[in-house]
Amino acid sequence: MIRYKILTQLLIIPYSLHLVPFLSRFSKRIFMKLSTRETVHSVIIGLITISIISCTKSESIVNTSEAPVDNSLQIEKKKSDSIIQDSIKRAAERIKFSSFLFPKNGKDSAMAAFSKEFTDEEQYTILALNRLDRKNRWRADTLIIPEKIETDFLRYSPFPARLDSLQAVKKMVFFSYAIHAYALYEGGNLVKWGPSSLGKKSTPTKKGLMFANWKKEVAISTSNSEWKLRWNFNIHNTAGIGWHQYDLPGFHASHSCLRLLEEDAKWMYTWADQWILANQGQTVAAKGTPVIVFGEADFTTKPWLKLLSDPTANDISVEEMNGVFVPHLEEILSEQKNSEELRSKQLLSSEKEKGALRNKKEAA
Repeated sequence: MIRYKILTQLLIIPYSLHLVPFLSRFSKRIFMKLSTRETVHSVIIGLITISIISCTKSESIVNTSEAPVDNSLQIEKKKSDSIIQDSIKRAAERIKFSSFLFPKNGKDSAMAAFSKEFTDEEQYTILALNRLDRKNRWRADTLIIPEKIETDFLRYSPFPARLDSLQAVKKMVFFSYAIHAYALYEGGNLVKWGPSSLGKKSTPTKKGLMFANWKKEVAISTSNSEWKLRWNFNIHNTAGIGWHQYDLPGFHASHSCLRLLEEDAKWMYTWADQWILANQGQTVAAKGTPVIVFGEADFTTKPWLKLLSDPTANDISVEEMNGVFVPHLEEILSEQKNSEELRSKQLLSSEKEKGALRNKKEAA
């Protein structure tokens, strides 16, 4: 009876696991052919084997049902790692600077020494790094001089070389109040940067998102009719704000406009897109290239002088740049889409008109 009870209890286990339903059909035949002791031994061995198989299958099921990896977390981690690596790389590649002094009592002799030591091209680069044009170099008291004067001005850029979040934007303009500089991006890649002089404390430049409107090779200032603004590109029609060539004195000095070196203003004049007007110029059908003015300035210090002790002092991080434009990204992309569609229609219409004119001439 004891052996029979043990055998019965052992048989209940595989039945409850639904792993050996065949035992119900063949158990009687097996018991008839085997002795009681042999039966017990056979069943125990069989149960051990079944238990091993059961554990293996169970583990397999658990493994295949694991939650999928969160790809968004991996993407964010890669972006974070990329930003860190970019910062490290930029710090490692930073060019060091020394100072060139212009004492009050010996400025003429110092300027003569400066002109003798550096070529015109090198002077242009040095003055640009100090936010000066050639006309205003006499204002210099201390100039930062790079240890290596590069022909590619991008090597000195304080802006990130790449902004992944800006990839979908065809063209983008930034003006930094804090470091007196501008930056141009195409598809998230930095293509140009340079010095700028924005609105002085009493007449500050409007900050935030704006768009390029109209342009004129020579515009007359609304503040003073004697001021001729070359390569002017308006970005705020009602306030009369635009970027253009004018004096770069090494500090913020404008009446709210964005001053540039003439070479830069001329380059941007052909690079940026204007608005598109409709209804005989009464309404804006499409906006031009997006522009963001950002950052704070204390109007008293020259931030580039900090490069003497820290070559990365003026660097603007990817995170900071993302904070500047990402909140406006939806509007920027919406205006870009509208502009592209309208310009495409205009181009198609223009091609049709040219084709019709050719056909008319051939027919005549």
